[in-house]
Amino acid sequence: MKTRKLGTSGLEVTALGLGCMGMSEFYGAADDQESMATIRKALDLGIRFFDTADMYGVGRNEALVGRAIRDRRDQVVIATKFGNMRGPNGEFLGVNGRPEYVKQACDASLARLGVSHIDLYYQHRVDPNTPIEDTVGAMAELVREGKVRYLGLSEAAPATIRRAARVHPIAALQTEYSLWSRDPEGEILATCRELGIGFVAYSPLGRGFLTGRFKTPEDIPADDWRRRHPRFDGGNFQRNLQLADTVKRLAAQIGCSPAQAALAWVLAQGEDIVPIPGTKHTRYLEENVGALQVSLSKAQLERLNAAFPPGVTAGARYHEQGMRSVDR
Repeated sequence: MKTRKLGTSGLEVTALGLGCMGMSEFYGAADDQESMATIRKALDLGIRFFDTADMYGVGRNEALVGRAIRDRRDQVVIATKFGNMRGPNGEFLGVNGRPEYVKQACDASLARLGVSHIDLYYQHRVDPNTPIEDTVGAMAELVREGKVRYLGLSEAAPATIRRAARVHPIAALQTEYSLWSRDPEGEILATCRELGIGFVAYSPLGRGFLTGRFKTPEDIPADDWRRRHPRFDGGNFQRNLQLADTVKRLAAQIGCSPAQAALAWVLAQGEDIVPIPGTKHTRYLEENVGALQVSLSKAQLERLNAAFPPGVTAGARYHEQGMRSVDR
């Protein structure tokens, strides 16, 4: 398995990670047995970078990941996040970056994961009511206490990243990035590279859309959050289907799957970028890992870039409330 370094932090991870969110919530019914098998298969295939968060399944996802890696803890890098508060029934309670909450959230995540330390601890969303210096200051205390190894931010704006980095080194920024979400290519990626911060790309397959699995909105399970996602909605779905067809055609010429072509494009954007495609099925996991063997030519990259200029995708990345919490 190839590895990549997250910026200049010293943290080295596998070139492909596994996003575990959908195993416990949002993307249809949970199947812990299949999810555990997928995580174990990922380990067998050489993946050592696993991504979760305290809000996924209201803590259940962290517990699942912890059980799956328990006997191989020393081989893996566990990344988790705090800040998006959920109530006991799953209700969203807002974003919290207050120092006292940072410490409480970390202790709770350690207990659910069943580990003595978290390798990469992200602030999931920036709290507009708490100075980032205060939040990162509390996170830095966790590093000094040995509860956390490296710090990260998610969906933070360039100015916020700079302020945070002045308090403590930031190892990684995690933000959505794919052929149909190219927003980071401006100031965000430039800021990360200037400051020696690695970039972790979530939803590198466009929430599964770029795999070509969805032909109509009805192909999405009724209990799947994507049914209500702006980019999967009505006319947006049909316009975005044309983009997915472009990936499918190019993949056929290369001799790989659409998912592998889309992941290969992300991997080709820089050695400091690590995509973390999510899946809860071993067959899709094996397909995703195959992307590491796909090398896109300059002409193929140019063709994809031309077909997916920034802003071409129909619909926003999130609904209005979600969009207010990113890039701040």
